[in-house]
Amino acid sequence: MVVLKFRRVIILKSDNEEIFKLIEEVSNYEDIKISDIPCVDLYMDQVTTFFDEKLKNLKRDKEEKILTKTMINNYAKAKLLLPVKGKKYSKEQMVLLALIYNLKQTLSINDTGLVLSPIIKKLTSSKESEIVEEIYNTFVEINKLQMEEFNQWFKNKIELVNEKSSLIESNDEDLVQHILTVLMLTSSANMQKRMAEKIIDDYFKLVKEE
Repeated sequence: MVVLKFRRVIILKSDNEEIFKLIEEVSNYEDIKISDIPCVDLYMDQVTTFFDEKLKNLKRDKEEKILTKTMINNYAKAKLLLPVKGKKYSKEQMVLLALIYNLKQTLSINDTGLVLSPIIKKLTSSKESEIVEEIYNTFVEINKLQMEEFNQWFKNKIELVNEKSSLIESNDEDLVQHILTVLMLTSSANMQKRMAEKIIDDYFKLVKEE
């Protein structure tokens, strides 16, 4: 039997309902809050299930896994996590895993390690262990504000893309708009990635050498 797959056609107009649907889909998630993390230590299976459930809206498809045992073991080998005690993961390790998940979407494992290394050192000190939760809570607040700003930013960029694409003579205006939109988004993401890497090179690498 032949199964026909119909693609979803999105017309990118700044005043189009599809734009609002796209933005809603992208922003339809909440970062894991500290209060969401159980106070009791969790086994590996419980950890992967927790992240899979809490961040399920970030999956591109149902088969995708947010975190796997292999990923977590690799993070441990790279010393991105505190040593596991009794095969259970503490609340501090869960916070680190949440930070790792966010960082690894853009950065390499090595760069992620450079960013988290100072935090891990502070976790070993009972006097400074609370700063990790404070950093994470602040990150969640900033991320929420960024998402709100992104909504208007994206609409403005679509207007720019539509304006510029109208100058291109083509029989497939939608194709041109979609290509330019993806190029615009990836260019913006690349600039932000390079800025993050520059900060890592100019600050975190020096911190490691001290």
